[in-house]
Amino acid sequence: MRRSRSLKVRDAVGIGIDFGTTNSSIALVTPAGGLRLAQFTLLGDPTESYRSLLYLEQHREQGRLTLKSWSGPFGIERYLDPDREPEQGRLMQSLKSFLSSKSLKVTDVFGQKRSLEQLISRILADLRAEAEKQFGMPVTSATFGRPVRFVGSNDDEGDTYAEGRLAEACKLAGFETVQFELEPIAAAQYYASTLDHEELILIGDFGGGTSDFSLVRVGPKGTSILGNAGLGLAGDAFDAKIVRHAVSPALGAGSAIRSVGGKVLPAPTWLYANLERWHHLSFLKTREVTNLLQSVRAQSLEPDQIDALIHLIDSDAGYRLHRAVQKTKVALSAFDEAEFRFADPGIELQSIIRRAEFEEWISDELRKIEDTVSGLLQSAKVDGKDVDCVFLTGGTSFVPAVRRIFESRFGGADRIRSGNEFTSVARGLALHAASPRQA
Repeated sequence: MRRSRSLKVRDAVGIGIDFGTTNSSIALVTPAGGLRLAQFTLLGDPTESYRSLLYLEQHREQGRLTLKSWSGPFGIERYLDPDREPEQGRLMQSLKSFLSSKSLKVTDVFGQKRSLEQLISRILADLRAEAEKQFGMPVTSATFGRPVRFVGSNDDEGDTYAEGRLAEACKLAGFETVQFELEPIAAAQYYASTLDHEELILIGDFGGGTSDFSLVRVGPKGTSILGNAGLGLAGDAFDAKIVRHAVSPALGAGSAIRSVGGKVLPAPTWLYANLERWHHLSFLKTREVTNLLQSVRAQSLEPDQIDALIHLIDSDAGYRLHRAVQKTKVALSAFDEAEFRFADPGIELQSIIRRAEFEEWISDELRKIEDTVSGLLQSAKVDGKDVDCVFLTGGTSFVPAVRRIFESRFGGADRIRSGNEFTSVARGLALHAASPRQA
Protein backbone atom coordinates (compact mmCIF):
# COMPACT_ATOMS: atom_id res chain seq x y z
CA MET A 1 0.00 0.00 0.00
CA ARG A 2 1.23 3.50 -0.86
CA ARG A 3 2.28 5.18 2.35
CA SER A 4 2.48 8.87 1.55
CA ARG A 5 1.75 11.51 -1.00
CA SER A 6 3.09 15.05 -1.38
CA LEU A 7 1.36 18.06 -2.85
CA LYS A 8 4.83 19.07 -4.06
CA VAL A 9 8.44 18.62 -3.03
CA ARG A 10 8.69 20.00 0.47
CA ASP A 11 11.25 21.15 2.98
CA ALA A 12 11.42 19.14 6.19
CA VAL A 13 9.52 20.73 9.04
CA GLY A 14 8.77 19.40 12.46
CA ILE A 15 5.01 19.96 12.39
CA GLY A 16 2.66 16.98 12.72
CA ILE A 17 -1.12 17.33 12.50
CA ASP A 18 -3.47 14.53 13.44
CA PHE A 19 -6.77 15.60 11.89
CA GLY A 20 -9.13 13.09 13.44
CA THR A 21 -12.77 12.24 12.96
CA THR A 22 -13.57 13.42 16.48
CA ASN A 23 -10.48 15.24 17.79
CA SER A 24 -7.36 16.77 16.27
CA SER A 25 -3.97 17.63 17.72
CA ILE A 26 -0.79 19.44 16.60
CA ALA A 27 2.79 18.63 17.58
CA LEU A 28 6.08 20.41 16.95
CA VAL A 29 9.60 18.99 17.06
CA THR A 30 11.84 21.93 18.03
CA PRO A 31 15.31 22.53 16.54
CA ALA A 32 16.77 21.19 19.78
CA GLY A 33 14.82 17.94 19.37
CA GLY A 34 12.12 18.67 21.94
CA LEU A 35 8.50 17.70 21.38
CA ARG A 36 5.76 20.22 22.03
CA LEU A 37 1.96 19.91 21.79
CA ALA A 38 -0.34 22.81 20.99
CA GLN A 39 -2.58 23.66 23.94
CA PHE A 40 -6.19 24.75 23.80
CA THR A 41 -8.82 25.84 26.29
CA LEU A 42 -12.33 24.42 26.32
CA LEU A 43 -14.82 25.95 28.74
CA GLY A 44 -11.95 27.07 30.95
CA ASP A 45 -10.09 23.73 31.02
CA PRO A 46 -6.75 23.12 29.24
CA THR A 47 -6.64 20.38 26.61
CA GLU A 48 -4.31 19.11 23.88
CA SER A 49 -7.30 18.04 21.75
CA TYR A 50 -9.02 20.31 19.24
CA ARG A 51 -12.54 19.09 18.54
CA SER A 52 -12.93 18.37 14.79
CA LEU A 53 -16.22 20.18 14.40
CA LEU A 54 -17.54 23.25 12.67
CA TYR A 55 -20.32 25.52 13.86
CA LEU A 56 -21.88 27.94 11.36
CA GLU A 57 -24.34 30.78 11.85
CA GLN A 58 -26.24 32.97 9.45
CA HIS A 59 -26.42 36.68 10.27
CA ARG A 60 -27.85 39.73 8.58
CA GLU A 61 -25.41 42.63 8.56
CA GLN A 62 -26.10 45.91 6.80
CA GLY A 63 -28.95 44.28 4.91
CA ARG A 64 -26.86 41.33 3.69
CA LEU A 65 -26.81 37.74 4.88
CA THR A 66 -23.39 36.56 6.01
CA LEU A 67 -22.13 33.16 7.10
CA LYS A 68 -19.86 33.02 10.12
CA SER A 69 -17.96 29.96 11.34
CA TRP A 70 -16.23 28.75 14.49
CA SER A 71 -14.35 25.48 14.87
CA GLY A 72 -12.95 23.34 17.67
CA PRO A 73 -13.36 24.68 21.22
CA PHE A 74 -14.45 28.05 19.82
CA GLY A 75 -17.29 26.34 17.95
CA ILE A 76 -18.34 24.43 21.05
CA GLU A 77 -18.40 27.56 23.21
CA ARG A 78 -20.41 29.46 20.60
CA TYR A 79 -22.79 26.52 20.19
CA LEU A 80 -23.32 26.35 23.96
CA ASP A 81 -23.79 30.12 24.30
CA PRO A 82 -27.23 30.51 25.93
CA ASP A 83 -27.81 33.78 24.07
CA ARG A 84 -27.48 32.29 20.58
CA GLU A 85 -30.51 31.60 18.42
CA PRO A 86 -30.61 27.84 17.63
CA GLU A 87 -32.36 28.39 14.30
CA GLN A 88 -29.43 30.54 13.15
CA GLY A 89 -26.85 27.81 13.69
CA ARG A 90 -25.75 24.50 12.25
CA LEU A 91 -23.26 22.17 13.93
CA MET A 92 -21.22 19.78 11.78
CA GLN A 93 -19.24 16.91 13.28
CA SER A 94 -17.12 14.04 11.91
CA LEU A 95 -16.68 15.66 8.49
CA LYS A 96 -13.64 13.45 7.87
CA SER A 97 -16.04 10.50 7.60
CA PHE A 98 -17.40 11.86 4.29
CA LEU A 99 -14.05 12.11 2.45
CA SER A 100 -14.48 8.82 0.59
CA SER A 101 -18.06 9.62 -0.47
CA LYS A 102 -18.36 10.43 -4.17
CA SER A 103 -22.03 11.36 -3.72
CA LEU A 104 -21.36 14.17 -1.24
CA LYS A 105 -19.75 16.94 -3.26
CA VAL A 106 -21.51 19.97 -1.77
CA THR A 107 -24.06 20.68 0.92
CA ASP A 108 -26.52 23.50 1.41
CA VAL A 109 -25.71 25.74 4.37
CA PHE A 110 -28.45 28.35 4.84
CA GLY A 111 -28.96 28.52 1.09
CA GLN A 112 -25.25 28.71 0.27
CA LYS A 113 -23.43 25.84 -1.38
CA ARG A 114 -20.28 24.66 0.37
CA SER A 115 -18.06 21.77 -0.71
CA LEU A 116 -16.83 19.23 1.81
CA GLU A 117 -13.28 20.43 1.15
CA GLN A 118 -14.28 24.02 1.98
CA LEU A 119 -15.92 22.98 5.24
CA ILE A 120 -12.94 20.90 6.35
CA SER A 121 -10.55 23.68 5.31
CA ARG A 122 -12.21 26.03 7.81
CA ILE A 123 -11.24 23.67 10.64
CA LEU A 124 -7.72 23.19 9.26
CA ALA A 125 -7.22 26.94 8.74
CA ASP A 126 -8.12 27.58 12.37
CA LEU A 127 -5.77 24.81 13.48
CA ARG A 128 -2.99 26.32 11.38
CA ALA A 129 -3.62 29.79 12.86
CA GLU A 130 -3.46 28.35 16.39
CA ALA A 131 -0.19 26.56 15.59
CA GLU A 132 1.37 29.73 14.18
CA LYS A 133 0.31 31.73 17.22
CA GLN A 134 1.57 29.18 19.74
CA PHE A 135 4.73 28.07 17.96
CA GLY A 136 5.72 31.57 16.85
CA MET A 137 6.46 30.58 13.26
CA PRO A 138 4.71 30.31 9.89
CA VAL A 139 3.05 26.94 9.41
CA THR A 140 2.74 26.27 5.69
CA SER A 141 4.21 22.75 5.69
CA ALA A 142 3.14 19.77 7.79
CA THR A 143 2.88 16.01 7.90
CA PHE A 144 -0.74 14.93 8.21
CA GLY A 145 -1.98 11.57 9.37
CA ARG A 146 -4.40 9.45 7.36
CA PRO A 147 -6.08 6.15 8.20
CA VAL A 148 -5.11 2.89 6.56
CA ARG A 149 -8.70 2.68 5.35
CA PHE A 150 -10.93 5.78 5.24
CA VAL A 151 -14.50 5.50 6.51
CA GLY A 152 -16.69 4.28 3.66
CA SER A 153 -13.77 3.15 1.49
CA ASN A 154 -13.45 -0.47 0.42
CA ASP A 155 -10.23 -0.35 -1.59
CA ASP A 156 -7.06 1.60 -2.38
CA GLU A 157 -8.85 3.61 -5.07
CA GLY A 158 -11.35 4.88 -2.50
CA ASP A 159 -8.53 5.77 -0.12
CA THR A 160 -6.65 7.65 -2.86
CA TYR A 161 -9.80 9.63 -3.64
CA ALA A 162 -10.35 10.49 0.05
CA GLU A 163 -6.71 11.47 0.52
CA GLY A 164 -6.90 13.72 -2.53
CA ARG A 165 -9.89 15.54 -1.07
CA LEU A 166 -8.08 15.98 2.24
CA ALA A 167 -5.06 17.33 0.33
CA GLU A 168 -7.31 19.86 -1.39
CA ALA A 169 -8.76 20.94 1.97
CA CYS A 170 -5.20 21.43 3.27
CA LYS A 171 -4.40 23.59 0.26
CA LEU A 172 -7.53 25.72 0.78
CA ALA A 173 -6.50 26.12 4.45
CA GLY A 174 -3.19 27.72 3.42
CA PHE A 175 -0.81 24.78 3.57
CA GLU A 176 1.66 25.00 0.70
CA THR A 177 3.27 21.58 1.13
CA VAL A 178 1.76 18.56 2.81
CA GLN A 179 2.83 14.97 3.20
CA PHE A 180 0.63 12.16 4.47
CA GLU A 181 1.68 9.30 6.71
CA LEU A 182 -0.41 6.39 7.94
CA GLU A 183 -1.65 7.09 11.45
CA PRO A 184 -0.56 3.76 12.98
CA ILE A 185 2.91 4.19 11.44
CA ALA A 186 3.13 7.62 13.08
CA ALA A 187 2.15 6.06 16.40
CA ALA A 188 4.86 3.45 15.84
CA GLN A 189 7.44 6.16 15.24
CA TYR A 190 6.46 7.83 18.51
CA TYR A 191 6.72 4.52 20.38
CA ALA A 192 10.09 3.79 18.71
CA SER A 193 11.42 7.11 20.03
CA THR A 194 11.07 5.75 23.56
CA LEU A 195 13.11 2.58 22.88
CA ASP A 196 16.80 1.78 23.10
CA HIS A 197 16.39 -1.69 21.53
CA GLU A 198 14.58 -3.38 18.65
CA GLU A 199 11.03 -4.74 18.97
CA LEU A 200 8.40 -6.26 16.72
CA ILE A 201 5.21 -4.42 17.62
CA LEU A 202 1.59 -4.31 16.61
CA ILE A 203 0.15 -0.80 16.59
CA GLY A 204 -3.60 -0.45 17.13
CA ASP A 205 -4.83 3.09 16.43
CA PHE A 206 -8.51 3.61 17.29
CA GLY A 207 -10.06 6.88 16.18
CA GLY A 208 -13.63 8.08 16.03
CA GLY A 209 -14.30 6.62 12.59
CA THR A 210 -11.50 4.16 11.81
CA SER A 211 -9.47 1.39 13.43
CA ASP A 212 -6.00 0.91 11.94
CA PHE A 213 -3.35 -1.70 12.60
CA SER A 214 0.29 -2.02 11.59
CA LEU A 215 2.95 -4.63 12.22
CA VAL A 216 6.24 -2.80 12.53
CA ARG A 217 9.79 -3.65 13.54
CA VAL A 218 11.06 -0.60 15.40
CA GLY A 219 14.20 0.43 17.20
CA PRO A 220 16.96 3.02 17.39
CA LYS A 221 18.11 2.15 13.86
CA GLY A 222 14.77 2.80 12.18
CA THR A 223 11.39 1.36 11.27
CA SER A 224 10.49 -1.57 9.03
CA ILE A 225 6.84 -2.09 8.08
CA LEU A 226 5.64 -5.68 7.78
CA GLY A 227 2.00 -4.95 7.03
CA ASN A 228 -1.02 -2.67 7.47
CA ALA A 229 -4.76 -3.26 7.81
CA GLY A 230 -7.73 -1.10 8.68
CA LEU A 231 -11.50 -0.87 8.79
CA GLY A 232 -13.94 2.01 8.85
CA LEU A 233 -15.34 1.64 12.35
CA ALA A 234 -14.26 2.64 15.84
CA GLY A 235 -15.59 4.87 18.59
CA ASP A 236 -18.47 6.34 16.59
CA ALA A 237 -19.78 2.85 15.84
CA PHE A 238 -19.78 2.04 19.57
CA ASP A 239 -21.59 5.33 20.30
CA ALA A 240 -24.18 4.43 17.66
CA LYS A 241 -25.15 1.29 19.57
CA ILE A 242 -25.85 3.31 22.72
CA VAL A 243 -27.99 5.66 20.64
CA ARG A 244 -29.83 2.73 19.06
CA HIS A 245 -30.66 1.00 22.33
CA ALA A 246 -30.86 3.83 24.90
CA VAL A 247 -31.91 6.90 22.90
CA SER A 248 -33.83 6.16 19.70
CA PRO A 249 -36.70 4.14 21.30
CA ALA A 250 -37.55 7.16 23.48
CA LEU A 251 -37.62 9.34 20.34
CA GLY A 252 -40.07 7.19 18.43
CA ALA A 253 -37.93 4.44 16.88
CA GLY A 254 -40.08 1.35 16.53
CA SER A 255 -43.27 3.30 17.22
CA ALA A 256 -46.25 3.18 14.89
CA ILE A 257 -48.01 5.73 12.73
CA ARG A 258 -51.48 5.46 11.23
CA SER A 259 -51.49 6.36 7.55
CA VAL A 260 -54.26 8.26 5.77
CA GLY A 261 -55.75 4.95 4.63
CA GLY A 262 -55.85 3.66 8.20
CA LYS A 263 -52.88 1.31 7.86
CA VAL A 264 -50.55 1.08 10.85
CA LEU A 265 -46.93 1.53 9.72
CA PRO A 266 -43.60 1.92 11.52
CA ALA A 267 -42.03 5.36 11.89
CA PRO A 268 -39.40 5.98 9.15
CA THR A 269 -36.32 4.01 10.18
CA TRP A 270 -33.87 6.11 8.13
CA LEU A 271 -34.40 9.03 10.52
CA TYR A 272 -32.99 6.98 13.39
CA ALA A 273 -30.14 5.63 11.29
CA ASN A 274 -29.07 9.25 10.79
CA LEU A 275 -29.47 9.88 14.51
CA GLU A 276 -26.92 7.13 15.18
CA ARG A 277 -24.33 8.67 12.87
CA TRP A 278 -23.03 11.97 14.20
CA HIS A 279 -21.73 13.09 10.82
CA HIS A 280 -25.24 12.66 9.34
CA LEU A 281 -27.21 14.28 12.16
CA SER A 282 -26.73 17.86 10.95
CA PHE A 283 -28.26 16.92 7.58
CA LEU A 284 -31.61 16.29 9.28
CA LYS A 285 -31.96 20.02 9.90
CA THR A 286 -33.68 20.81 6.62
CA ARG A 287 -37.10 22.11 5.63
CA GLU A 288 -37.94 18.77 3.96
CA VAL A 289 -37.18 16.75 7.10
CA THR A 290 -39.07 19.25 9.28
CA ASN A 291 -42.16 18.89 7.09
CA LEU A 292 -41.86 15.11 7.14
CA LEU A 293 -41.56 15.01 10.92
CA GLN A 294 -44.61 17.20 11.36
CA SER A 295 -46.54 14.79 9.14
CA VAL A 296 -45.23 11.78 11.09
CA ARG A 297 -46.18 13.46 14.37
CA ALA A 298 -49.73 14.08 13.16
CA GLN A 299 -50.15 10.37 12.40
CA SER A 300 -48.07 8.94 15.26
CA LEU A 301 -49.53 6.79 18.00
CA GLU A 302 -46.74 8.19 20.24
CA PRO A 303 -46.72 11.90 19.31
CA ASP A 304 -44.79 12.94 22.43
CA GLN A 305 -41.83 10.84 21.29
CA ILE A 306 -41.84 12.45 17.85
CA ASP A 307 -42.08 15.86 19.54
CA ALA A 308 -38.88 15.02 21.42
CA LEU A 309 -37.14 14.05 18.18
CA ILE A 310 -38.28 17.29 16.51
CA HIS A 311 -36.94 19.29 19.45
CA LEU A 312 -33.58 17.49 19.31
CA ILE A 313 -33.15 18.37 15.64
CA ASP A 314 -34.57 21.91 15.77
CA SER A 315 -32.51 22.92 18.80
CA ASP A 316 -29.35 21.45 17.23
CA ALA A 317 -28.80 19.40 20.39
CA GLY A 318 -26.69 16.74 18.69
CA TYR A 319 -23.45 17.78 20.36
CA ARG A 320 -24.95 17.65 23.84
CA LEU A 321 -26.44 14.24 23.09
CA HIS A 322 -23.10 13.08 21.71
CA ARG A 323 -21.30 14.15 24.88
CA ALA A 324 -23.83 12.33 27.06
CA VAL A 325 -23.36 9.15 25.04
CA GLN A 326 -19.57 9.43 25.17
CA LYS A 327 -19.63 10.07 28.90
CA THR A 328 -21.58 6.85 29.38
CA LYS A 329 -19.19 4.89 27.16
CA VAL A 330 -16.19 6.18 29.11
CA ALA A 331 -17.85 5.28 32.42
CA LEU A 332 -18.48 1.74 31.16
CA SER A 333 -14.73 1.35 30.66
CA ALA A 334 -14.24 1.91 34.39
CA PHE A 335 -17.39 0.43 35.96
CA ASP A 336 -19.65 -2.58 35.46
CA GLU A 337 -22.61 -0.28 34.87
CA ALA A 338 -23.19 3.39 34.17
CA GLU A 339 -26.08 5.83 34.03
CA PHE A 340 -26.97 7.36 30.70
CA ARG A 341 -28.63 10.72 31.22
CA PHE A 342 -29.59 13.40 28.73
CA ALA A 343 -31.80 16.33 29.65
CA ASP A 344 -32.86 19.24 27.46
CA PRO A 345 -36.08 21.28 27.41
CA GLY A 346 -38.63 18.89 25.94
CA ILE A 347 -36.44 15.77 26.40
CA GLU A 348 -35.36 13.83 29.45
CA LEU A 349 -33.72 10.44 28.96
CA GLN A 350 -32.33 8.28 31.74
CA SER A 351 -31.34 4.62 31.93
CA ILE A 352 -28.81 2.28 33.51
CA ILE A 353 -26.57 0.43 31.05
CA ARG A 354 -24.56 -2.60 32.15
CA ARG A 355 -21.13 -3.22 30.65
CA ALA A 356 -22.09 -6.78 29.69
CA GLU A 357 -25.13 -5.39 27.87
CA PHE A 358 -23.00 -2.81 26.03
CA GLU A 359 -20.48 -5.48 25.01
CA GLU A 360 -23.31 -7.51 23.52
CA TRP A 361 -24.45 -4.47 21.53
CA ILE A 362 -20.97 -4.00 20.03
CA SER A 363 -20.24 -7.71 19.49
CA ASP A 364 -20.30 -7.43 15.69
CA GLU A 365 -17.82 -4.54 15.77
CA LEU A 366 -15.54 -6.42 18.16
CA ARG A 367 -15.60 -9.43 15.85
CA LYS A 368 -14.63 -7.28 12.86
CA ILE A 369 -11.72 -5.79 14.79
CA GLU A 370 -10.54 -9.25 15.80
CA ASP A 371 -10.87 -10.56 12.23
CA THR A 372 -8.89 -7.60 10.87
CA VAL A 373 -6.04 -8.21 13.32
CA SER A 374 -6.05 -11.94 12.48
CA GLY A 375 -5.96 -11.14 8.77
CA LEU A 376 -2.99 -8.80 9.25
CA LEU A 377 -0.99 -11.45 11.13
CA GLN A 378 -1.82 -14.03 8.48
CA SER A 379 -0.89 -11.80 5.52
CA ALA A 380 2.38 -10.77 7.20
CA LYS A 381 3.11 -14.42 8.13
CA VAL A 382 3.66 -13.46 11.77
CA ASP A 383 2.67 -15.57 14.76
CA GLY A 384 1.13 -13.63 17.64
CA LYS A 385 3.66 -15.09 20.08
CA ASP A 386 6.49 -13.47 18.11
CA VAL A 387 5.10 -9.96 18.65
CA ASP A 388 7.03 -8.31 21.47
CA CYS A 389 4.32 -5.86 22.41
CA VAL A 390 1.07 -4.26 21.34
CA PHE A 391 0.87 -0.46 21.46
CA LEU A 392 -2.73 0.78 21.62
CA THR A 393 -3.67 4.39 21.06
CA GLY A 394 -6.93 6.35 20.72
CA GLY A 395 -9.91 6.64 23.03
CA THR A 396 -11.55 3.34 22.03
CA SER A 397 -8.43 1.49 23.18
CA PHE A 398 -9.70 2.02 26.75
CA VAL A 399 -12.81 -0.12 26.15
CA PRO A 400 -12.19 -3.34 28.15
CA ALA A 401 -13.70 -5.62 25.48
CA VAL A 402 -11.31 -4.14 22.91
CA ARG A 403 -8.29 -4.63 25.16
CA ARG A 404 -9.32 -8.24 25.80
CA ILE A 405 -9.00 -8.98 22.08
CA PHE A 406 -5.31 -8.11 22.23
CA GLU A 407 -4.66 -9.63 25.65
CA SER A 408 -6.10 -12.93 24.43
CA ARG A 409 -4.33 -12.92 21.07
CA PHE A 410 -0.92 -11.75 22.27
CA GLY A 411 -0.45 -13.45 25.62
CA GLY A 412 -1.80 -11.28 28.40
CA ALA A 413 -2.09 -7.75 29.70
CA ASP A 414 1.65 -7.42 30.29
CA ARG A 415 2.21 -7.36 26.51
CA ILE A 416 -0.04 -4.31 26.09
CA ARG A 417 1.52 -0.84 26.07
CA SER A 418 -0.11 2.58 25.88
CA GLY A 419 0.61 6.21 26.62
CA ASN A 420 -0.46 9.63 25.35
CA GLU A 421 -3.41 7.79 23.81
CA PHE A 422 -4.94 10.94 22.33
CA THR A 423 -1.77 12.61 21.01
CA SER A 424 0.69 9.83 20.13
CA VAL A 425 -0.18 10.04 16.42
CA ALA A 426 0.49 13.80 16.30
CA ARG A 427 3.78 13.27 18.16
CA GLY A 428 4.83 10.59 15.70
CA LEU A 429 3.84 12.74 12.72
CA ALA A 430 6.03 15.58 14.01
CA LEU A 431 8.94 13.18 14.47
CA HIS A 432 8.35 11.92 10.93
CA ALA A 433 8.32 15.48 9.58
CA ALA A 434 11.57 16.34 11.38
CA SER A 435 13.49 13.18 10.48
CA PRO A 436 16.50 13.69 8.16
CA ARG A 437 15.11 11.33 5.51
CA GLN A 438 12.28 13.81 4.95
CA ALA A 439 14.61 16.62 3.93
